[in-house]
Amino acid sequence: MQIAMVGLGRMGGNMARRLMRDGHECVVYDRDPAAVEALVADGAVGVGDLADLAGHLAPPRAAWVMLPAGSVTDRVVSELAGYFSPGDVIVDGGNSHYKDDVRRAKTLVEQGIHYIDAGTSGGVWGLERGYCLMVGGPAEAVTRLEPVFATLAPGDSGIPPSPGRTGGGSAERGYLHCGPAGAGHFVKMVHNGIEYGLMQAYAEGFDILRNANSESLPPDERYDLDLADIAELWRRGSVVTSWLLDLSASALAENPDLSNYSGFVQDSGEGRWTVQAAIDEAVPAEVLTAALFARFRSRQEHTFAEKVLSAMRHGFGGHREPTGD
Repeated sequence: MQIAMVGLGRMGGNMARRLMRDGHECVVYDRDPAAVEALVADGAVGVGDLADLAGHLAPPRAAWVMLPAGSVTDRVVSELAGYFSPGDVIVDGGNSHYKDDVRRAKTLVEQGIHYIDAGTSGGVWGLERGYCLMVGGPAEAVTRLEPVFATLAPGDSGIPPSPGRTGGGSAERGYLHCGPAGAGHFVKMVHNGIEYGLMQAYAEGFDILRNANSESLPPDERYDLDLADIAELWRRGSVVTSWLLDLSASALAENPDLSNYSGFVQDSGEGRWTVQAAIDEAVPAEVLTAALFARFRSRQEHTFAEKVLSAMRHGFGGHREPTGD
């Protein structure tokens, strides 16, 4: 089907490429002309502004916005809506706050325009691995765009259904209609909060292993451990196996001291929002809260654990941490 992609950064550009590989027609726009030209070379239709983009789409139109959360996305969604007509669909695939989705959906429904929020996980590896999609919005619009979700998602990745699960469903193919407006980004928000906790656990564990040869320990209780080998070992048969461990193992294999990372760990917002949701719901979330606060502390003093966190963030999302100096 035909769909527009607005925002051709680390994820948006590769999502357009994955769609085109599966036969979808992509109309693309980015404020950086070079990013548009790169997609045109891959077969996309490039445009110079949002009005031109709307003109290249056949009704009912569909546009996927892949931009930073906040005012930038608000502005683009609002401008697109000015060029769209009743029955058209706007998808926000960035990391917007779910309450912003609820607000936008209420505004757009008055114009007859459908709004979908699509929490998207997959980072810089999504072009080949596919993207896990957590979708919120009206069922009619979600169903119409299902061919797009099916292409972007991992699909039949060889992972069998969980024991005891029956009935199949799109979740087994890597995408899910989670509920009405905001539900997709709410699920993605909690997903990222959990990610913080998992990453912190790995980071602290490797820091303990690294300091097992500390001079403060009795000589016969000191261990000079090879972290790269241990990470590689844990990837095979261990209950702590995960993609985050894969990324840690790769980073340690390339540079055991992780001296190419400062240990300054940024947070992208979802961790804070998850903790706030836990407060609103009176749900205890000690691990996720501690993981968020550890990132705050990393900007004042750096440990090896923070370097492991930086390495994982760079591995899955291409994030480069500032020096913090």
